[in-house]
Amino acid sequence: MRIILSVIVFLLWGDGISSQGIVNADTLRLMTFNIYHGETIKGDFDLDYIARIIQSKQPAFVALQELDFKTKRARDMDIVTELGLRSGMAPFFGPAMSFDGGAYGVGLLSKWPVEQSQLIQLPGSQTTEPRVALEVSVVLPSGRRLLFVSTHLDHTDTEVRHQQMVFLSNRYNDRDEPVILAGDFNEIPTGGNMQIILEDFEMSDGYRQQPTYPSSDAVSKIDYIFLSKGHYWQVITTEVVNDSIASDHRALYSKVVLSDKE
Repeated sequence: MRIILSVIVFLLWGDGISSQGIVNADTLRLMTFNIYHGETIKGDFDLDYIARIIQSKQPAFVALQELDFKTKRARDMDIVTELGLRSGMAPFFGPAMSFDGGAYGVGLLSKWPVEQSQLIQLPGSQTTEPRVALEVSVVLPSGRRLLFVSTHLDHTDTEVRHQQMVFLSNRYNDRDEPVILAGDFNEIPTGGNMQIILEDFEMSDGYRQQPTYPSSDAVSKIDYIFLSKGHYWQVITTEVVNDSIASDHRALYSKVVLSDKE
């Protein structure tokens, strides 16, 4: 019995988790990845390559941005479904606008069955691209309900981006269930708009500002995984996937534990 208990304690600490005061825990592997409409830096559409980046971390949820659905430039492919098939995850697409014979927007992949999905239109202007958030509600193995949200904010207009951050903050700041908000926010950690989100969320990588863009020589952090405040999260690890081929962004990965605290 002592040996068994010792092994259990070792495993908990070996994964970076202290068992003290932790109950009803879910371990979540998370990723956000702007995939450049499915085109690699080589100019081809090697979805197997992109899927391998995703599979390398075995995530439970993946937020995807710059996602094409049956556009001419993406060779009429349903990219999120193709990535879902290759990674063994359920695919969801959120169209932001019609484009090039198909649609363009955001998406996500989920390891667990989704109870409900919702497409949310974000504020914009007549001179900026339409932007959306795609939200899914999932019941985790612990029985806890979680909201996972994939989004992509405007990259050209600071005021529009400000409005979009205010909208997202207002939508999720009073939820009883924990929320993971992930995507390409087109704002650096010290940007003037970032404090809006940080009032209600914390960065999965704190303020280490691991750069994600451009993939060839990443110098700017604009991709994030945000965890809603008011819930007990433990971040085990966060890293930027070291790849410069799959997209013009590098994927951001976090492993976190969500639990009740005694």
